[in-house]
Amino acid sequence: MSNPDIDLRAIEQFLYDEANLLDNPDLDRWIELYSPDGSYWMPVKPDQADPLNHVSIFYDDRVMMEVRRRNFVHPRAASKDHRVRCSHIIGNVRCTGTTAQGDLIVTSNFQCVLYYRREQRVYAGTYEHHLIQEGGRFKIRHKKVLLINCDAPHKSLTIYL
Repeated sequence: MSNPDIDLRAIEQFLYDEANLLDNPDLDRWIELYSPDGSYWMPVKPDQADPLNHVSIFYDDRVMMEVRRRNFVHPRAASKDHRVRCSHIIGNVRCTGTTAQGDLIVTSNFQCVLYYRREQRVYAGTYEHHLIQEGGRFKIRHKKVLLINCDAPHKSLTIYL
C-alpha cells in the first residue's frame, strides 16, 4: 500500500520500541502502548477466522493483559525466580490497508529468542498490528501474532511475544 501520508519510519520505530519493552521486559510501559479497547490474539491455526468462535493459544483484552502484567511483576511471581531474557527482531514492515474502523493495518515478520529457566526457545511468525493515532502517538487497538508453528504443541508462554 502506497500512501504518502503514512510515515513508515515512524511505524517501524513504534514496533521497535514495543519489541524493546518486551525484551527488557517492561510490561508496565508496554501495556501503555495499547488503547483502552486493545486486544492481543495468538491463533491456534494459520487460517483461523476469529478469536471468539474458535480456540486460540490466547486472546486477551486489556483487562486480561493487566492481570497478566500484574502477575508477572508481582514480588512472589514464579517469573521472579528466573530472569526472562528475550530478543526480538522485526522486519519486512508493511502497511497493508485499513480496518472498517479506519485503523491502519501493519504487518511485519518477527523472530524472538526467549531464554527462561535454563531453556532457550525460538519463535517466529508474522505480526499484524491495528494502529490508531491518539494524541499524536500510535496506539495498538489489536495485535495478532501468527506463529509459523501455531498448530504445534507449545510449552507455556512466559511473556508476550
